[in-house]
Amino acid sequence: MDDSMLKKIRLRDGVLAPRQKINREVTIPTCIQRCEETGRLKAFKLEWKTGDPDEPHIFWDSDVAKVLEGMAATLMLEPEPALEKRLDELVKLVISAQQPDGYLNTHFTQVEPEKRWSHVSGMHELYNAGHLMEAAVAYFQATGKRNFLDAMCRYADHIGSVFGREPGKKRGYPGHEEVELALIKLATVSGNKRYLELADYFIRERGREPNYFVEHENSPRKTLIRVQAHKPLLEQTEADGHAVRAMYFFAGAADVARETGAKDLFQAVERLFRNVVEKRMYITGGIGSATVGERFSVDYGLPNDTAYTESCAAIGLTLFAKRMLDLTGKAGYADVLEQVLYNNGLSGISLAGDTFFYCNPLEVTIATFEPTSPVREKWFGCSCCPTNYCRFLPRLGLFCADATPEKLRIDIPAAMKVSLPEYEVEVKGQYPYDGRIAVRIVRGGKFTLALRLPGWCRNYRFEMNGKRSDASLENGYWQCRRNWQAGDEILFTMEMIPELIYANPNVPADAGKAAVRRGPVVYCLESVDNPGFLLHTVRIPAHPTFQERPADGLPEGTLALHFHGEAVRTVSGGPLYSANAPEYVPAELCAIPYMLWQNRGPATMQTFLLAGLP
Repeated sequence: MDDSMLKKIRLRDGVLAPRQKINREVTIPTCIQRCEETGRLKAFKLEWKTGDPDEPHIFWDSDVAKVLEGMAATLMLEPEPALEKRLDELVKLVISAQQPDGYLNTHFTQVEPEKRWSHVSGMHELYNAGHLMEAAVAYFQATGKRNFLDAMCRYADHIGSVFGREPGKKRGYPGHEEVELALIKLATVSGNKRYLELADYFIRERGREPNYFVEHENSPRKTLIRVQAHKPLLEQTEADGHAVRAMYFFAGAADVARETGAKDLFQAVERLFRNVVEKRMYITGGIGSATVGERFSVDYGLPNDTAYTESCAAIGLTLFAKRMLDLTGKAGYADVLEQVLYNNGLSGISLAGDTFFYCNPLEVTIATFEPTSPVREKWFGCSCCPTNYCRFLPRLGLFCADATPEKLRIDIPAAMKVSLPEYEVEVKGQYPYDGRIAVRIVRGGKFTLALRLPGWCRNYRFEMNGKRSDASLENGYWQCRRNWQAGDEILFTMEMIPELIYANPNVPADAGKAAVRRGPVVYCLESVDNPGFLLHTVRIPAHPTFQERPADGLPEGTLALHFHGEAVRTVSGGPLYSANAPEYVPAELCAIPYMLWQNRGPATMQTFLLAGLP
C-alpha cells in the first residue's frame, strides 16, 4: 500500500467519508485521551519506578504508535496545524525514550531491562517495534520531518544486529508478527535494503527446525500453531492460529514477494488466502472463529453466536487482500476486500466514533447477550482495536482505488475524486446502496481506466459517452486505454437486488439457514426494528419480496429491507421443555446493514435466518 496516494484519493461518499471525518474529530482525540488516562503516554517519560501505578505493559507502545500513525495519515488527507503540532509533541515524547543503542520499548527499559529479547515468542517487543516503524514512515510522508524516521532506522539497525543467521545472532523471530511489513515500508522510504533482507529473514526463518521458540524459550510445541511457528510458511496449507498475527504475517510475506519477485512466497500466501476465504471466513468478512486463542479453528468451523471475529482481524484481512490485489490485479481479491470493508470492517466502531467492538458475532440472542456482552465499549485493557481504527479509517480511499500515471484502477466505486498531475477523475453515485455509478474525466490524459465488475453482480451495463460499451473484461475489470478528454463519462450500472445467500452445507451453524445480502452489504435483524419477536426463531420465505425503505435512526441514505416472514413471539416463563410445538405467527420484519447494528442502543441481533417457510 502506497500511503502517498492518500493525498490523491479523496472520498466523497455517504458511508466511508463520514467515518474519516468522525475519526479526525472524535476517534483520534478519544484514543489520545485514553492513552493519557491509562499511563500509556506517560510511560515514554521513563519515570516509572517499581511500586508505582500504571506499570508499562508489554504492548502499550503499539497502541500509542497506531494513534500516531492515524494522526499522520489524517494529515495526509487534509493538513491541520493544530493536529500536526500535537503529533510533533507526541513524536518528540516517543523518541525521548530511545536508548543509546537504538532500542525503544517502555516496558523492558523500565520494568525488566535484563530481559530484553529474551522471550520474543510472547513479549511483543518486535510487534511494538513494527508499529513504531509504521508510524514513523507515515509521519515522514505526512510532514517531511525525519526525526522519527531516523530514530526508527536506528532501531531497525539495532534489531538487525540482534537477529539473523550470522554467528553470534539470535535466530529468532516475532511471536506476534507485524514488524515484517513495517520493515518493508521502512526499506522503501529509507532506501536501505537491509531492512528488506531482515523482513525476508523473519518470514523464512519462522517455524524452521530446530524451532527457536522450543529450543531457546521453552515454548511447548502445541502452542506453536497459535503463532504460525509450527512449520515454515512455505509448508503451511491452512490459515492457523491467532487470526490477527496470521494476517500481518501473510501481508508481510506478500510485501516481500512483491519487492523480491519471490515466487515461492507468492504461491504460499496465495494458497493461504484461498483457504481463508473459501473455508474459514464469515459472510461478513470476519475471521478468527474461536474465542480461545483468538484464532482460526477448522475448515467450516464458523459458529455465529460465539464468533470471535476480532475487529483487528478484519482490518488485517483488508491489508492482506489489498496486497494480493495489487500483486495480481485480479478482481477476486477486491471482492473480498469489499466484503470485509462494508461489513465486519466497519461494524467494530460506532457511528459516533467513540465506542468499539473487540468481537463481532453474527448472532446475539437473549441467552447469549449477557455472557458475551456484545456492547461497544469505550476502551479495553487490550485496546488494539480502538487504536487500529485510528490508522485504518484515514486509509479507506486506498482500498477503493489505485492510481498511477499510466492506469487508474477503481476497485470499489465509492464516490471519490482522484487527482494526479497527469489526470483528474470523479466517481459519483450512492454506492454501496445504489448500483448506478458515473465516472467523469475532469482533466484528461492518456491512461488506462479500469472498473471492477463485482463478483456479486449478475446484470450490468457499461456506457461510454452515451454509447454502450461491449469491451471485454480482463481479470474482472472493464478496461479502456485512450487519450481521455475532459467531459468524457462512463456510466456503470449494476443491478443491485436483495437476495438470500446460503452457506456451504459443511458449515453446521448455518444448516437450513440463509443470510440476506444486497450488493456488497450483508443485512441482519435487530430487535430495535423487530420488537416482540425472538429473532433466532425467524423464518424467511425461500423467495421473499423485499421492500426497500429508509432505515430509521441510521445515516441518511441507509436502506432497510422489509419482508414478510414468521417468528415466535417473545415469551415470559413457562416450562423449560414441553410437548407443545412453538407457535409461529406472521411477522413483518425489517433488516438493516450488519455494519450498522447496535448504533441505536443494546439489542439482540440475527444474521443467518431459518430459510424456507413450510
